[in-house]
Amino acid sequence: MFNLDVVDRKILRILQERADISHAALAEAVGASPASCWRRIKALDTAGVLGKTVRLVSPQMVGRGLTVFCQVRMKSHDAAARQNFEHFVESHEEVLECCSMSGDWDYLLRVVVADVADYERLLMRGILTHEAVAHSSSHFALKSVKYSTAIPV
Repeated sequence: MFNLDVVDRKILRILQERADISHAALAEAVGASPASCWRRIKALDTAGVLGKTVRLVSPQMVGRGLTVFCQVRMKSHDAAARQNFEHFVESHEEVLECCSMSGDWDYLLRVVVADVADYERLLMRGILTHEAVAHSSSHFALKSVKYSTAIPV
């Protein structure tokens, strides 16, 4: 774990909301010099605290307005089967997240697609036909009540 001081935490909170902020504006917002701010960002980046910089895209505006949470149960839990399934998931861009889970289901996928027919194609021609998959259960999001990418710091 990286030792964060008050200024580092301010920097992280602001960068999670506005990754495009200039170093000068960020420095002013956290009460530090631009050079100090730049050094801190570099240190946070080098330590792995900061990941890649991205811009978030509105799924609805690009025709991906349906979010589905898909639970998957594996036929087998051997390493090769899990690795094969995880490679399959990584190769499908509509699967935004895949978590290995404890409990009754082995994986939880967050999928964004255009509509139910689009999801049905992925499910019937991909997920359920995968050799390592035994069962799945799909849950369609009706609306997003809260969505955040910001980690509390």
